[in-house]
Amino acid sequence: MKALLDTNIIIHREARTVVKQDIGILFRWLDRAKYIKCIHPVTIQEIKKNPNTDTVRNFMTKIESYEHLELPTPLQEPVEQISKKIDVTENDYNDTLLLNEVFAGRVDILITEDKKMHDKASLLNIADKVFRLRESGNFKLILNY
Repeated sequence: MKALLDTNIIIHREARTVVKQDIGILFRWLDRAKYIKCIHPVTIQEIKKNPNTDTVRNFMTKIESYEHLELPTPLQEPVEQISKKIDVTENDYNDTLLLNEVFAGRVDILITEDKKMHDKASLLNIADKVFRLRESGNFKLILNY
């Protein structure tokens, strides 16, 4: 089983200071359920945009512990249609690329706090595979552990 992690989840997890306690709980349940924690190439691109080279270097070292989806799945037609209707910014489109991996079945679940991503997931009928951190207290049930 594979869990794709949104860029902000990675940033909160790998930051020098703990910002959200729920991330630790999430990772514990992902590990217990034997999920492979994945990141998308767009996450790496977004991290590299940080102007602080030390921060980028630190993050690039830390993200080596995640499974990298080296070749993104081609954008599926229903996902592309949703993107054309909803996406306004580059970040919106990047988020759609993450949802596309779930839609295509390449990953089993996506963890994100982004409301717009959850809205798009509902439109694509994959809302049951897209989770928020605040639901991490329920991961024992969600992940069928």
